[in-house]
Amino acid sequence: MAKWTPKHEAPEPLEGPVVATIIGGTIVWFALFLVQLPFYGWFDDHGHTWWLWTCLAGGGLGFIGIWYVRRRDAAIKRTRAAGAASPSGHSPAPSAD
Repeated sequence: MAKWTPKHEAPEPLEGPVVATIIGGTIVWFALFLVQLPFYGWFDDHGHTWWLWTCLAGGGLGFIGIWYVRRRDAAIKRTRAAGAASPSGHSPAPSAD
């Protein structure tokens, strides 16, 4: 069986409003949790309490996602700023001292 090799270059990754997207998704998960909370008794009677806990977990993981994408966005901006400040376009190599 021959190893598959791509016939074209992979496209550049799409960059968009990642931080806003993750914040929006986190808000939606928490809103779904809060909307379902008054119906806890019904969910419990029918064995569907996992719906509530799934929404709560989605909101909690969203907080981790917000932290992660904000740090990633800041690191990308720092790298671009360092590249723009350097005359050769590359960040300077660390010294061996």
